[in-house]
Formats: sequence, structure tokens, C-alpha cells
Amino acid sequence: MVKRNGRLVELVQAFPGKRIAVIGDLMLDVYVWGRATRISPEAPVPIVQVKNRTQCLGGAANVMRNVATLGGSSEAFGMIGDDSNGKAMLGMLNDYHIGITGVMVDPARRTTEKQRIIAGTQQLLRIDYEDLTEAPTTCRQGIVDRVKALLRDRALEAVIFEDYAKGLLESGMAQEIVDAARAAGVIVALDPNPKHPLLLKGLTVMKPNRAEAFALAGHYSGDTGAAPEQDAELKAVADFLMAEWHPEYLLISLAAQGLALFDRHGGFTVIPTLAQEVFDVSGAGDTVIAAYTLALAAGATGVEAARIANHAAGIVVGKVGTVPVAAAEVLNSLKTER
Repeated sequence: MVKRNGRLVELVQAFPGKRIAVIGDLMLDVYVWGRATRISPEAPVPIVQVKNRTQCLGGAANVMRNVATLGGSSEAFGMIGDDSNGKAMLGMLNDYHIGITGVMVDPARRTTEKQRIIAGTQQLLRIDYEDLTEAPTTCRQGIVDRVKALLRDRALEAVIFEDYAKGLLESGMAQEIVDAARAAGVIVALDPNPKHPLLLKGLTVMKPNRAEAFALAGHYSGDTGAAPEQDAELKAVADFLMAEWHPEYLLISLAAQGLALFDRHGGFTVIPTLAQEVFDVSGAGDTVIAAYTLALAAGATGVEAARIANHAAGIVVGKVGTVPVAAAEVLNSLKTER
């Protein structure tokens, strides 16, 4: 098995030392764990007996964490509030040795928190605490200046934009960074949000899931049940996105059907999922873009990078909660693939 995936193993082993700037909406993911054995007499809802409460990095911060656990070096660029959640986030970023000089503090807003109520392995409810106002111009410019300084110093192999439409990213600032990155020969990836489309030119890779891809193209995302290779609607959406954004690669996550990779030369490859069991898809897209970008930075082709990202995704969906994937797990998956 090692011989079959020897090239992919070598690429993952080359992840250490690859420096990735991740720019996007930082969030704190909070999990309230418990048991639900009865229904409330006050309303038809389950009563959750709380056993534990945990918190971890979410949103763009989860991409940063995945870059770090996969062996890369991550630089954080985002915005937090001057509050306890913001301080907790900085502490966790430090725990993963993620650079924080690009994290801006805005006292006028609160740090985004997504709280999930879990009974057993089932998520019952999510509660969001967030401010969705536009980021101050000074904050955005500070991020642009810091990223461009790293690019001038040749201190980055890739830049990832992670857009959760929480107010940080804006087309002008993002395009300025894309232009500087491409001038420096640096990979640029975008995880887009249909609610806030950033029509950026010069992307190396754009990575929506199926629903996001259809929404960005203005198409209804019906589930035809067709295999991706025979899915005419999927191909039409991909053609539209390639024509509008012009990325080198378009990587669409297809949940249980795996990944579909399109390239600017007309190439189309489907990588079937490797997941044996799916417990939670939270953060799976974050894992895919982190692994795919690191693989490209390590010298992978588009298809090789997609195969590595597929292994990483197959691991993370088998876990509960927003959790990262370690390089050792991906290497083991590659070496034992049947």
C-alpha cells in the first residue's frame, strides 16, 4: 500500500516548513455536551443534562489549526473583540504555535461564538453570538499591510481566504492581497461564501461545497442522485464558476460523493470519499482547504492535492465536533488505503 501512495506520502512529509497565511472570520466554537432522556413538560423539546463544556478554534481559526496540525506553519489574520472569548482565542492560537501579529482587536464588537448543544453524538441546537457590521477600514488596512510585508520578505508559500460573511473580508482588500501574492509567486486559495461573493481574479484554487457552488452560480441545488461524472448540472455550475472567477483549480466538496476537481484546461476528476462513518461534518471544509493548499505548497499537482485532502476529510468527518486532522493520521490513511 505504501508503494501505491508513495508520492502522496512524500508530499505530506514535506508539509513542515510550509508557511500559510489564513485570512478570515475568527470564531470560537463552544460545545455543551450532555444526555437527553426526556422531553420538557414546558415545550416539545428535549431536556439536556449537561455533563461537560468545551471550546476550540472555529471558522478561519479552524483552518489555521488544521494547517498547524498537518505540519505547516500558520499565520493568523482576522479580528476579535476585547472580551474573554477573544483572549481565549489568542491563547488557543498560541497553543498551536500560530502567529497572531495579524489578529486585530476591535473593542466595538464581540468575538464570534458558535455554541452547539450535543446530546450523545447528536447536535440538537446551535446558538450564535456575533456582530455582523463591516470591519473598520483601519483593521482591514492593517491586515493588508502585514500580509504584504510577509510577501515582500518571501515568508509565505500560500494565502488562504476563509469567508464566513461576518464582516472582515471585502473585495478591494482581498484583491490587493491576491495581486501581491501572485506577483510573489505565492499560492492563493478561497473558501467562498454565497452570501458575500468575492469575485477575485488570480486565484490558484476556489473551494466551495456543492450547495455553495450552486448558490454562487445562481442555480437551484437539486439532488439528482446522479454520479458526479454524469451530473450535467454540476458540470454546468463548474463551467460558470470557472468562467466568472478564472481559478486554476475549482475543488467542489460533494459530501458522501467525495470531491470534484476542475481545472482551467478542462480537466475533471472525481475523487470518491474514503469516509467509513460520518458523525459530524462540522469543519470538514476547513480541513479540505488546509490540506489541499499545503499539498500544493509542497509541490503536488491538483489531483494529488485533492487525493490528500480527501484522505484528511475522510478522517475528520468520523469525529464529533470541530476537530483538526494530524499529519500522522493522514499518513496512516494513505499507507493503509485499500
